[in-house]
Amino acid sequence: MARQLEKTYNPAEFEDRLYAEWSGKGYFKPAKPGAEAFTIVMPPPNITGQLHMGHALDNTLQDILVRYKRMCGYNTLWVPGTDHASIATEAKIVEAMRKDGVTKEDIGREAFLERAWEWNRVYGGRITEQLKKIGTSCDWSRQRFTLDEGCSKAVQDVFVNLYDKGLIYRGNRIINWCPHCLTSISDAEVEYEDQAGHFWHLRYPVKDSDEYIYLATTRPETLLGDTAVAVNPKDERYAHLVGKMVILPLVGREIPVVADDYVEMDFGTGVVKITPAHDPNDFEVGLRHNLPVINVMTPDAKITEDYPAYAGMDRFEARKAMVKDLEEQGYLVKIEDYSHNVGTCYRCGTTIEPRVSLQWFVKMEELAKPAIDVVKSGELRFVPDRFSKNYLHWMENIRDWCISRQLWWGHRIPAFYCDDCGELVVSKEKEVVCPKCGKAMRQDPDTLDTWFSSALWPFSTLGWPEETEDLATFYPTTTLVTGYDIITFWVSRMIFSGLEHTGKKPFTDVYVHGLVRDALGRKMSKSLGNGIDPLEIIKKYGCDALRFTLVNGNSPGNDMRVSDERFEASRNFANKIWNAARFVLMNLDEDCTAEAPAFDRLPDEDKWILSRFNALTKEVRDNLDRYELGIALSKLYDFIWDIFCDWYIELVKSRLNDKGTQSNKDAQSVLVYVLSGVMKLLHPFMPFITEEIWQTLPHDGESIMIADYPAYTESLNFPAEEAAMAKVIDAIRAVRNIRSEMNVPNSRKAHLFIVTSEGATFAGKDAFFTRLASASGVEIVSEKADDKGCVRVITDACEILIPIADMIDKEEEMARLTKELANAENEIMRATKKLENADFVAKAPAKLVEGERSKIEVFTAKCEKLRAAIENLKSL
Repeated sequence: MARQLEKTYNPAEFEDRLYAEWSGKGYFKPAKPGAEAFTIVMPPPNITGQLHMGHALDNTLQDILVRYKRMCGYNTLWVPGTDHASIATEAKIVEAMRKDGVTKEDIGREAFLERAWEWNRVYGGRITEQLKKIGTSCDWSRQRFTLDEGCSKAVQDVFVNLYDKGLIYRGNRIINWCPHCLTSISDAEVEYEDQAGHFWHLRYPVKDSDEYIYLATTRPETLLGDTAVAVNPKDERYAHLVGKMVILPLVGREIPVVADDYVEMDFGTGVVKITPAHDPNDFEVGLRHNLPVINVMTPDAKITEDYPAYAGMDRFEARKAMVKDLEEQGYLVKIEDYSHNVGTCYRCGTTIEPRVSLQWFVKMEELAKPAIDVVKSGELRFVPDRFSKNYLHWMENIRDWCISRQLWWGHRIPAFYCDDCGELVVSKEKEVVCPKCGKAMRQDPDTLDTWFSSALWPFSTLGWPEETEDLATFYPTTTLVTGYDIITFWVSRMIFSGLEHTGKKPFTDVYVHGLVRDALGRKMSKSLGNGIDPLEIIKKYGCDALRFTLVNGNSPGNDMRVSDERFEASRNFANKIWNAARFVLMNLDEDCTAEAPAFDRLPDEDKWILSRFNALTKEVRDNLDRYELGIALSKLYDFIWDIFCDWYIELVKSRLNDKGTQSNKDAQSVLVYVLSGVMKLLHPFMPFITEEIWQTLPHDGESIMIADYPAYTESLNFPAEEAAMAKVIDAIRAVRNIRSEMNVPNSRKAHLFIVTSEGATFAGKDAFFTRLASASGVEIVSEKADDKGCVRVITDACEILIPIADMIDKEEEMARLTKELANAENEIMRATKKLENADFVAKAPAKLVEGERSKIEVFTAKCEKLRAAIENLKSL
């Protein structure tokens, strides 16, 4: 045995040491060439990131799968990496520059990028080091970065290939614009939230008429950009107005009334204002009717100089001013409260401004079809399956993807413009000469959406577009572990990108987990101040306790709650394991080995624990193969705490004291076999404590990490002995329960008469009842006619008679119960009088009043139990 366990469980003493040993010995690298591959690519955390509970959950789940498959003999590869996170990183750098009184424009693009790379050098590796603290066993020698040379080459290849196929284009289209981040964002990056707003009911005068046309809007500030009013062509109410002109309030511009099927006749007045520059639906209407597109806002959402009365005003400030003017000029009919979904930027929370802009797009219709088919056919599956519906709904209704961002940090778009002749060239070269006029060309200043490079992650990290050995061995990857909140952001894009560029699905399974919430079920956020730092939890409770808490009771796709109480309970479980291991070690002979004992000579209790362990092995493996990690861990917890610690160890204590006998040696061997085996089963979930304990036990091999995962074996299946011990344990439990109900102290022994037709089952088990059921003696009989003066306990296999005189002094017990009943009744009377006092109820704090009501409920229930106990005692 390499080393003994310390008296007190203190994970801080060994967690970092063990991780360094594992890493130093190369255990995280693929080690079984030729074996079936199991591959996971880590969802790359942002370089701006600090480890939070979402990272901890996501990477713990991945680590469990990787450690399990590694122990099962797979050639495992877990690829780590980080994401350059264009918007978030640039915002951090710009903010730091602002404090220094400098802007991007002041220093220029090259100097800004130098700062960005320096920022990445200083802070980019922070989250990588933090991930190591939670035990991630990924191959750090293969760590990737979305802006590294290989990933950048993949991005360029993909852009050029898609452009050459006509699947990437540049055009003026309505896009989602963030006025704070000053960049476009894709549909998937818009988060919708319910906001209280208003319907402003307006009237527009019909030209050369006394008639008005009535409509309502939630965004009166966009009225400045109205270029039409639309009605449904089937709406007879407005048929006479179609083709006529109305006068735009506040502006005086004449705009036409057009007929379009987009308008719903039964919604509101059946009339809508059309603002092609600031609404995606209006933009489509504008295309159909050849309407002008008038942008009325600057990039930071202020009104343009074209409208002097409101120029320079923020859009919401302008809204107030315009509503006031509309009211004063007689165009405002009424204001109606209205709650509606409003799009916000997923990064900063700013309300999105739909805006017509010249941007780069990916045509999605052709790319989406195979990505839909691969899921519908079952070739690629979501776990749980319900998330395939979310995915398919998104993909079947997908619009072209806006991929250009008005940022400097990121993959620069490989498109070049000739300022002399207007030629456009897309090229992988860094500098391009115009093929038409021979002049030097200017590169597009925009960068690509961060998700464009992330979409290539499963294959770019393995060397694509080069035909590398890693790509041939580990692609397609096996499982993607991710939260449900980025299925549209990321998962969908990886699927269509993998199919398009490699001809293969990027992974087989998408294992979807939920969010980590606080004890009240709230999402963790800075504004609520309810975030929990995983690193602080590790300091306080240990990494294994953190991991146990995040997985125990966790089911795929569902959110989970965490709290200090749960972390403490998890540490208590680790402490229970530690103490059990120390007890086992203290009772082992020096010559005890890891070799399993000869099963044929073992008593029932040994065969029972071996059989239960064997069944546990099968169930845990089945659960892990079905991604039921929470269920597997729950079964391990129950086995270790209840079956192994509370029952088996107690059952064999008397044999452990009988030194030198074969029975003693067999008990040691079984303890080592089961404890070592269950440590292997538990290792993927709680890697540190299991390694530390396993190293102190007799064992073969260097590390539990690379040991074989236990497998079910028929030779360890003992159904008869398992059934027999279950009956014995039921009987012991029954005796314990009745003694507890009667408040009999453990020190008071009682004789047991076990009446059963299964005498062989209970034969030779006297020591178990003596030790665990406080029996002074045990008699096994087939029948006992006289049960007078005995307490009767019945189980499925036997009837147990316990002389009442052995357990209690009947008169003393009656006196005790009577006194307790009187005290409880007095408490009820006291609380009732208080509540009958009107002044007390009216003036006392509500908490105090409620406390008195609760006391009545508690003591009433206690009285019922005491009266039942008194009646039961009288009948004995």
